[in-house]
Amino acid sequence: MKNQKIKILIVDDEADILAIYQEKFSLEGYRVEATDKGKEVLTLAKKFKPKLILLDIMMLDTDGYKVIKQLKTDKITKKIPVIMLSNLGHGEAIEKGIINGADDYIVKVNYTPREIVEKVNIFLKDHK
Repeated sequence: MKNQKIKILIVDDEADILAIYQEKFSLEGYRVEATDKGKEVLTLAKKFKPKLILLDIMMLDTDGYKVIKQLKTDKITKKIPVIMLSNLGHGEAIEKGIINGADDYIVKVNYTPREIVEKVNIFLKDHK
């Protein structure tokens, strides 16, 4: 398992989606932490120290834009790359994600979970 030391934090409010991504990344060898609560992300990121955060926009307790602002203004987490992973695929949502500090933006419905794992593999390879 080539990625066993690489930690990824996945944030999504839909339990079934979260479980799918946890399984796919775990099978690829990543160490995965996951949460469905946006308000836990900053604390969890500081504790887990992931190499990458996959962050949904729509959440029950907050939204991904607020979360990424917290991450990018905190001295401990500001350098952790964040990929927004959302079904919001219109230009305004993507632009807002990038403006707020996202390193990339993936529209979930355009890719299978396997393809998203492949995109993350490439992203991490390019951002060593």
